[in-house]
Amino acid sequence: MGDKVFTGIIEEIGTIKQMIPGKKSYKITISADKVLQGTKVGDSIATNGICLTVTDIRGNSFDADVMAETVRRTNFSSLHAGSKVNLERALCLGDRLGGHIVSGHIDGTGVIADMTREDNAVWITVSCSGSLLHYMIEKGSIAIDGISLTLAYVDDACFKVSVIPHTGEETILLKKKPGDTVNLECDLIGKYVEKLLFHKPEEKTTGSSSLDMNFLRENGFL
Repeated sequence: MGDKVFTGIIEEIGTIKQMIPGKKSYKITISADKVLQGTKVGDSIATNGICLTVTDIRGNSFDADVMAETVRRTNFSSLHAGSKVNLERALCLGDRLGGHIVSGHIDGTGVIADMTREDNAVWITVSCSGSLLHYMIEKGSIAIDGISLTLAYVDDACFKVSVIPHTGEETILLKKKPGDTVNLECDLIGKYVEKLLFHKPEEKTTGSSSLDMNFLRENGFL
């Protein structure tokens, strides 16, 4: 996983051509087209929401290394040669932010519990741990396999999103089925806000901050 920024707007569906396993890691080759335009070795491409660094480019495919930590935190181990994956290049300065800020650092996984069509959209229910649901709010944002989506419902066991036809056509999400595992990245801003508001002062090592609940209340934020 890298340190670039993505938007959650999938540019292309790629295909895994090869997965070479290491002891706990993998070297993978992915066939693609659009995301390779202007891409060079060292650039980042989000693959099902996982920020991967391009290590080689050959024709219409690229190589990347997948480290053990990535395998542990994601649904990567469920992939195989022939699997389709969502692809997005890192955001460039001046690009439109059509989705939301996505880091490519997966927080954990969820399991699709239900998929129900309603007119032209499909409702997807995803069950996941409370530690992930903690960062989700109704009408907030979530990245599922790298796709920026709006949370339409959240409770203490699951969340729901509504997928429009365009998203269904441009991504692999509607090709999944109940029981499948998906990568989840919660809203980055929420995690930073929690860290700033609720860290313990004795845990600070350098510097100081006047940002606390009283500050926010006195300045009209609460």
